[in-house]
Parts: sequence; C-alpha cells; structure tokens
Amino acid sequence: MLYILAGILLFGVIVLVHEFGHFLFAKLNGIGVVEFSIGMGPRLCSFMRGDTRYSIKCLPFGGSCMMVGEDVDNPDPSAFNNKSVWARISVIAAGPVFNLIFALLCAMIIVAQVGHDLPVLYDIVEDSPAARAGLLPGDELIRINNRKISSRRDVSLYLMAHPGEPLTIHYKRLSGTQQSEGQKLEAQESEKQQRKGMSAEYVTELVPEYNEEYQSYMMGVSFMGNYKKAENPLEFLNYSLYEVKYCIVTTIDGLGMLFKGQMKVEDSVTGPVGIVSMVGETIEEGQKSGAAVLLNIIATWGLLLSATLGIMNLLPIPALDGGRLLFLLIELLRGRPVDPEKEGMVHAAGMALLMMLMVLVLFNDIRKLM
Repeated sequence: MLYILAGILLFGVIVLVHEFGHFLFAKLNGIGVVEFSIGMGPRLCSFMRGDTRYSIKCLPFGGSCMMVGEDVDNPDPSAFNNKSVWARISVIAAGPVFNLIFALLCAMIIVAQVGHDLPVLYDIVEDSPAARAGLLPGDELIRINNRKISSRRDVSLYLMAHPGEPLTIHYKRLSGTQQSEGQKLEAQESEKQQRKGMSAEYVTELVPEYNEEYQSYMMGVSFMGNYKKAENPLEFLNYSLYEVKYCIVTTIDGLGMLFKGQMKVEDSVTGPVGIVSMVGETIEEGQKSGAAVLLNIIATWGLLLSATLGIMNLLPIPALDGGRLLFLLIELLRGRPVDPEKEGMVHAAGMALLMMLMVLVLFNDIRKLM
C-alpha cells in the first residue's frame, strides 16, 4: 500500500509541476489567479494571500490553477482573456514546458548515476541481415535512414516503429577492427581522412527479417550494454537532453503506431490507475536493491511520465493545452480572436471526448489489474 501511495505522489508531483508552470507565468503576466491548489477534491486547509487562495486538498495527487476570466468573458483587466496573445501563449505553454524541464532534471539524475548507453555492436548472428551487410562486433551505429542513432534504444525503437522497412545504416568502425579484404579496400578512402586510431564512417544497407521466436523484425545484432560516463558538463547536458528527446520520440512513434494499427489500444494505452500500479510495483522491487537503485527508478518514472505528459498536452487536441495554443496561434495570424462561443464549443466537445476516453482507459486499467 505504501508503494502505491508513492506512485500516487510521484504522479501528483508531475501534475503539480505542470500547474505550477501555468501559475507562475500567470502571475508574471499580471493575470489574476483565483486558486492554486495542491491535490484534488475537497479542501483540507487553505489561506488567502492577495487575491489568490492557496489550498491543500484531500486527494494527494495533482493540482490546479484557476485563473480569472479563463473560460468566460470578464471585464476585469487582470482576466486571462484580456491579456495580450503572447502573454496567454506563454501561460498556456508554461505547463508542458515545466514538465519537460522536470523531465530534464530527472534525466540528469539518471545520467549522473549510470551514464549513457552507446549503440556499439557486441555480436552478429551468423547469416543474419547484419552479417550479410558486413557489420562487425565493435561497430558503432550513428544513423539509420534519416534518424540519428545515439543509443541502442534508438535502434530497437526504430525497428519497432518501421517493421520490415529497408535500412540504410551509417556506422563507425575502429581502424583496428578485423575486416575482410573487400571491406578494407572499400574503407581505404575514408580512412585516409581519419587520424590514426580514430574511427572511419561506413554505409551499408539491409532489410530486417521477421523472427518467429521474438515475433518482430530483427537485424541480427546484439549490443555491448556498456555505459559511458560524461567527461565534462557539456557532454553531461547532452546525454541528459538525449534522455528527454528519447521519451519524446518514443511518445510520437507510439502514437504513429497506434494510428497505423501496429499496436492495440487496449495493450498499449495505460491510464493513471495502471501507471500508479506499475510505479508502485517497481518502487517496491527497487527498494530491495538499495537507495541508489531506488532513486534511479523514481527518476526514470519521473522522466518518462513528465516528458510524456508535456508532449501529450502540446498535441493540438481541443481542451488540452495544445488545442488552446492552436486557437491562440490562429488569433495571432488573423489579428483577432476566434469567436469565444465557437472556441468554447470546440473545447467542450473535446473535453467530452477526453472524458469518454478516460473512462475507457480506467476500465482497461482495472481489467488488467484483475
């Protein structure tokens, strides 16, 4: 039960960070905030400071930022809808941006502990697509088709999102790596441009083959699983930003796979109940391995959930921050706002659809837990 509570609190902190972004930029832009609350449901306690009520509510997850004139016309100069379009854009965008900042902080904890996993090949399966393409153990993949490869996870994600597609692979090979005579001749010109001991870049093509055992398309490679620690602050920041980028790309690819029918909704979409349950279970397992592992697990979930929430909220879907930003961008381009009544109807319809989706997701979560 305590670990489930830990999952609820982590999920709540991520939502609270989102709402705090809205709150902070509302205050910076002179927008009146009626209430900023920690938690949801009935109030446990609250106090007034200026024109804002600060509340702690009974359900220990989430939060809210209620602004003056957010959804209705209000003559008050401090009302949300009476501020400039850029001020409103900054307030709406601040929630997702704060989620991405929080995700970056979590990524820094992970990178500081374990480093960055490199896409270096460890073994090549005999007579596999990779073997026939001339890949060798020790090769480091740097790009597949038009996507940069920074870690072994990028390779797995790309293969999953593009099953069976032909691949043009760019990779680095250490000059001392064992090669055939043909490969040596092919690389001769490239290696002339490299300093001794440095790596040369190669290009090859292959088509992944379907593996019945794993039920997926595979190249026929395995990775070393080695992690590299950052050698300087810039490299540390670069590795941390990559972790956030990977979560963003995973979310976008996952949505693409859903629309293409490559994944079933009931198997791939998880709501708050399912997320809290999974977080609680992994925290419970992690505490058996010590404080460092537990911290890494919490940071990993914080990174994944916060980055996903930030990106999902930026989607141009009515009732989400992205939907509201879309209307604000239209206003910016037109020089005048969209009819508030029409915009309200669109957001209301979007909210109704989102609520229906949440009910279905909740039902699916409960079904999985039973």
